[in-house]
Amino acid sequence: QVQLEESGGGLVQPGESLRLSCKISGSLSNLHELGWYRERPGKIPTAVAIIRRGGSIYYEESVKGRFTISRDNAENTVDLQMNNLQLDDTAVYYCNAESPGGALPSYMGKGTTVTVSS
Repeated sequence: QVQLEESGGGLVQPGESLRLSCKISGSLSNLHELGWYRERPGKIPTAVAIIRRGGSIYYEESVKGRFTISRDNAENTVDLQMNNLQLDDTAVYYCNAESPGGALPSYMGKGTTVTVSS
């Protein structure tokens, strides 16, 4: 059974950094794409960063140049380095694994909360 567990959230001031980590337990198919979603207060979850099957990376426009997603196959983790955090980055961040077209089951962690406040 696949489980995703996020860690690293917290309270920071604007301009500061955080590194989120997602530990993957169990085996994922090579068809799964790994990424991070966030759910801002009162809004639907949206994709922040995704590592596509071919290795290309998607970033939401507002985080380009500030966030970096990376995967460590040896540790079975996928991290999100977040720099220059802004008030609008406040959200619950979720680690996600899904296959294009939904051919395989999708998985999502329980989330970790990031609060950016001055």
